[in-house]
This record gives sequence, structure tokens and C-alpha cells, in this order.
Amino acid sequence: MAKGEQPAGFAAALVRTAFLVQAVYTEASRGYGLPVQQAQLVCVLMAQPRGMSELSTMLGLEKSSLTGLVDRAERRGLVRREPDPQDRRAVRVALTVDGSTVAGDFYADTTARMEALADGIGPAERDRLAAVLGRVVRANEVPVVFMEPKSA
Repeated sequence: MAKGEQPAGFAAALVRTAFLVQAVYTEASRGYGLPVQQAQLVCVLMAQPRGMSELSTMLGLEKSSLTGLVDRAERRGLVRREPDPQDRRAVRVALTVDGSTVAGDFYADTTARMEALADGIGPAERDRLAAVLGRVVRANEVPVVFMEPKSA
């Protein structure tokens, strides 16, 4: 804590943490030449192809904004549109081979950067913080927009 700074209350701590996480995410995305929204898109698609409605909900974007985002990512060769096997009127968005590589590299780099934020915190405290934040996220039904690390 800086000299003269008061301890943050819960809301202030969350807002400051959000700013910190966003700054790290933005810096990492720049390193890959990705606008933040494209970085979010490729991370969301790492698990599986998704429909446009699902992506709109997960990313909190209006349909027109999402269409533009997917168009730009498609032009860069990161994603492709494919028919939805459940609904032939709809399309799903999937990562291309290049998109999978970029997503995997970006995810690993961003995860390392996020982990480094808590270098001064011991393992038990990290686990408690992750558990508490996990409960907050689940209680507020936040979609999985950044996958959990795979356990070894």
C-alpha cells in the first residue's frame, strides 16, 4: 500500500482489480497484434466453435458489433464461419489452425502475466482468493470467457 493510502473496501478493491486485469490483458493482446475484443473472441473459441447468439451473450456485444468483430477476425485468418449442424439457417464461428495457435500462445502468455500479479502471495492465500472470486463469478453467472488451466 502506498504511503498514506487507506485500505480498499470490497467494491474499490474489485474495481481496481478489474482495471489491473484489463491493463494486463490489453498489454498482452498488443503483443500479438490483436485488439482486445479479438483476443477475447479467440479465447472464447478455444474450447469449441460457438454460435453467433452464444458469442453475443458471452462477449456482451450487440449482433452488429459481433458481426463486425467476426468479419475482422476472419479476414485475419483467425476464425472461420461454418454451418451449424443443429440449425442449417445458423452459423458457428470456429478457430482456424492459425487462430488456434494464436489463441494458445496468447492464453499461455496472458495466464503467466496474470499469475505474476500475485507473485508476493503464498499458495494458500492464492487458493483462497481464487475460491472466493470463483464463488463471486458463479453467483453472478459470468460465462467462461477465459478457460481454466488444465490440471496436470
